[in-house]
Amino acid sequence: MLSHLKLKDILFLDIETVPQYASYNDMPEKLQTLWDKKASQLKSADEDTSETLYDRAGIFAEFGKIICISVGFVTHHEGKHHLRVTSYFGDDEKALLLAFFELLNGYYHKTDSLLCGHNAKEFDFPYIARRGLINGLKLPKILHIAGKKPWEIKHIDTMELWKFGDYKSYTSLDLLTTIFNIPTPKDDIDGSMVGKVYWQDNDLERIVEYCQKDVVALVQLFLRLKGDDLIEEQNISFI
Repeated sequence: MLSHLKLKDILFLDIETVPQYASYNDMPEKLQTLWDKKASQLKSADEDTSETLYDRAGIFAEFGKIICISVGFVTHHEGKHHLRVTSYFGDDEKALLLAFFELLNGYYHKTDSLLCGHNAKEFDFPYIARRGLINGLKLPKILHIAGKKPWEIKHIDTMELWKFGDYKSYTSLDLLTTIFNIPTPKDDIDGSMVGKVYWQDNDLERIVEYCQKDVVALVQLFLRLKGDDLIEEQNISFI
C-alpha cells in the first residue's frame, strides 16, 4: 500500500492548539454558557467544573485556536533521505493559516499530493479546516473532503495505518516511536502542558520546538511503516 507513494509528494504535519482565551473568566458570556454545556459532558469527577475543565478547551475547534503548524518535506539525494522542517506560528491564527494555505495552494494541489499526520484524520485535518472557515478563509482543495469517496481523500494517518483495520483504541505517537526504537529527543513538555506554556509562560518558541520534534517523529514512523531506513540526524534540518 505504501510502496507506491512518493515521499516528495507528501506534506507531513502536526499542529498545536490552545484555548482561545487565557481563562474561563476571560470568555465572552455567550461562549461561557456554551462551554458550560460542553464541560458538563466532559465531567468525570464531582470536583470538575467549567473553570477547571477549561484547559481542555483547546482540543475543540469551536473553543480553541491553532498557534503552530509544523511541516516536514522529505527529499532524496546522494542515496539518502533528507528532511526539512519548518513552522507557521504566532498569536494571529488567521495570519498563520493564510501562510499555511498558501503553501497548500502553491505546492500541494496536484493529483498526487498528500497530507500525513498522526491521528490527523480525527484531529489535525478537520481542526485546520474548521478554524480556516471560522477565520473566513477559503479552504485549499486538499482539505475539501465533502462528497469525495474514501480513496479520493488525499490524507494519510499513521495511526490508521498502524490499526490495520482495528478501530478499538488510540495509539500515541510516543508509544509507536518507543516500540519501533525510533530515537526522539527528550521533551520538557507534553501536549497537556501547551496551554499553560502559551498563556502563562508566554513561551511560544518552546511550543514550536515541541511541535517540530513531533513532525520528525511522524516522518520516522512513516518510514518504519513503509519499510524504509530512518533519516539520519545529520540529514534533518530546521528552517
